[in-house]
Amino acid sequence: MLTLTENAQTAVRTIVDQSPAPATGGLRIDGSSASAEGYTLSIAPTPEAADAVVDSGTARVFLPGDAAAELDDKVLDAEMTPDGVRFALGLQQH
Repeated sequence: MLTLTENAQTAVRTIVDQSPAPATGGLRIDGSSASAEGYTLSIAPTPEAADAVVDSGTARVFLPGDAAAELDDKVLDAEMTPDGVRFALGLQQH
């Protein structure tokens, strides 16, 4: 299952707290690394019925089936920049 670093948890929570549904909302990661667009990020008020939900501390990430399978062994990190937040994926260290 996808894991989040402390930086990613803070960034997701900060972004979701500014949404209309912060109590139930989360960051939705959709798409595929195989597509030209790659992954897309959006704020969702609730997960969709088939989504995998990653609860990590106070942050929630919603993953549709294909993204959940691809990101199963990944870790999401975040960096705060003057232009906003930059997210990055890496392999989990076992």
